[in-house]
Amino acid sequence: MLEEDMKVAVKVVAVGNGVIGIILGKSSMIQRYCKGIFTKDYEKTIGVDFLQRQIQVNNEDIRLMLWDTAGQDEFDAITKACYRGAQACVLVFSTTDRESFEAISSWREKVVAEVADIPIVLVLNKTDLLDDSCIKNEEAEALAKKLKLRFYRTSVKKDLHVSEVFKYLSEKHLQKLKQQIAEGPESVHSSSNKIGVFSASGGSHLGQNSSTLHGGDVINLRPNKQRTKKNRNAFSSCSMP
Repeated sequence: MLEEDMKVAVKVVAVGNGVIGIILGKSSMIQRYCKGIFTKDYEKTIGVDFLQRQIQVNNEDIRLMLWDTAGQDEFDAITKACYRGAQACVLVFSTTDRESFEAISSWREKVVAEVADIPIVLVLNKTDLLDDSCIKNEEAEALAKKLKLRFYRTSVKKDLHVSEVFKYLSEKHLQKLKQQIAEGPESVHSSSNKIGVFSASGGSHLGQNSSTLHGGDVINLRPNKQRTKKNRNAFSSCSMP
C-alpha cells in the first residue's frame, strides 16, 4: 500500500476525431466501463464530459476520473484545458473510419504538448465490425510501434478488452507514483501532473477536494449540483464494491 490513509485518483482523457455522422466510441467506451451499458444512440460530446469509477489494482484503491473530450476543431481550446493535469490518455480510432486512424499522430502531439510524459494507449474500437474495416491490422500495429504505444483492439458493443485498457493505465500510473514516493515527498509535490494522491477521508493533499493543473489552474473534482441531480445514477453506478 502507498500509505494506509491514502488512495489514488487518476485523471484519464479519451481523445480522438469527432466528425458529424461518425461515432468513434470514446463516449460509449466510458459509459460501458463506468455504467456497464451500451447504446447506439450516443450524441456527440460537446466540449468535455466526465464520469468516474472506483476500482482496486494491486491492492490499491484507485479512483478513475474519465474525461471524454470533443474531437471537433471548434472545441480545441476547451479540450486543451482538459488535457492539463491528465495522468493517462486513451487515443481512440475506429476500424471503420480511416480519417480517425490517420489523425492519431496529431492527437498524440496535442496531448503530449500539454502533459508530456504520461501513459498513453492506442485503441482500435469496433472490432465487431471488422468486415467493414478500412484499416489493415498491419497498419495499426505499425502505428503503435512507431509511436511506442500499447495497442488494444476493443469492441465496446461486445465489451471486449475495455476493462483491460483502464487497468493497464492505472497500473502504469501506480508504478510512476510509487517511484516518485520512493524518491521522496518532494518528487511527488514537484511533479507537473499533480492530480493523484488523496486522503481516505476525501481531502486532497493538494487542497481539499480539488487538484492543481498546469499553470496554477484549479479544477474541482466534484460535479456541480445541476450535473449531480441530472446524472445522479451515472456517478453512483461507477463505484465498484
